[in-house]
Amino acid sequence: MSEFYIKSDEIFTLNGVFSGYIKIKDGVIEEISKVADESIEIKDYTGKIAAPGYFDTHVHGYGGHDIMDATKEGLLEISKGIVQTGVTSFLATTLTDTTEKLDKACKNVGDNKDFCEGAKVQGIFLEGPFFTEEFKGAQNPDYMTNPDINKLSNWKKLSKGLVNKIAIAPERENSEEFIKDALKLGVKVALGHSNATYEQAKKAVDVGANIFVHTYNGMSPLHHRNPGMVGAALSTENTYGEVICDGHHVHPAAVKVVMRAKTYDNTLLITDCMMAGGMPEGDYKLGDFDVKVENGTARIQNGSLAGSILRLDNAVKNIVKWGLASPFDAVKMASLIPAKSVDLDDKIGSISVGRCADINILDKDMNVLEVYIDGERKF
Repeated sequence: MSEFYIKSDEIFTLNGVFSGYIKIKDGVIEEISKVADESIEIKDYTGKIAAPGYFDTHVHGYGGHDIMDATKEGLLEISKGIVQTGVTSFLATTLTDTTEKLDKACKNVGDNKDFCEGAKVQGIFLEGPFFTEEFKGAQNPDYMTNPDINKLSNWKKLSKGLVNKIAIAPERENSEEFIKDALKLGVKVALGHSNATYEQAKKAVDVGANIFVHTYNGMSPLHHRNPGMVGAALSTENTYGEVICDGHHVHPAAVKVVMRAKTYDNTLLITDCMMAGGMPEGDYKLGDFDVKVENGTARIQNGSLAGSILRLDNAVKNIVKWGLASPFDAVKMASLIPAKSVDLDDKIGSISVGRCADINILDKDMNVLEVYIDGERKF
């Protein structure tokens, strides 16, 4: 039975910043208090921030590995690699490909998630294949099809129930029926890689879609007479907007617009990181596409951005540096809000009693110094 305290004068709890102790027992937060039982070990982080571990709900790969490689080693290495970036949980993210390759990727994650020794797999995000071509980005249009609930049901089965989020283009045939059926399967529906009108996107939200995939990127833009999907992302209530804060995908002023429109409570930081994350610049693959990584970006041959090489800790740092959020709110958008977007905030995403003891120790510049997952130090 492991039991200890983390002491900090700046604990980012669910209800604000607190000075005191976090009691951790058997990997779970048991108590947050002003005093400690001195017979129990105290790890003293006075002068440092104790923050909830980050949850990346949109990450394709890291350290030379990709979820679509469908290998046990790749999944384990991604899990291990992203811990140093403060990520304690993630959704293994696929992309548009053949049904057979998606079958393999889903099965691989389902079979091997319990072997992960780093960040915990909290589910699978299927980014595709039910998209449209106009805003394809680095998704391959050869494999794009209409939404098919039987395929989703099979991917869910192959993954041992892990598929919990799927992105679609709502202008596709039968998308409204698909959204309703997906929700019955316990799968959240996101909207992206789409040329939908505002009205089409709004209809999808009305029947239950609740997340916009990397807001601004891969979607019909905002025009004052034709608000498009960006307009729907900014104006719909009770939906979440993912945003990639690497300074390349979205201008900081446009990030500010998302945060103003959706508030910190409905904005979530993601990386959309591909296999070149944590690797030197050079040539890589994303699905069938050759990708060149240079000057902080990953691009396919036509110049389209191909995911990112962003670390989630750097996304948090960037929005603080850009003056868009306090450290507390920046952390919240990388922990609690992602967890809420897929209904996992009862387990992870905050420093509160009963939650997993997933805790990042940060310095005042928001650098990740140490990482605890289920009460075990992993970095």
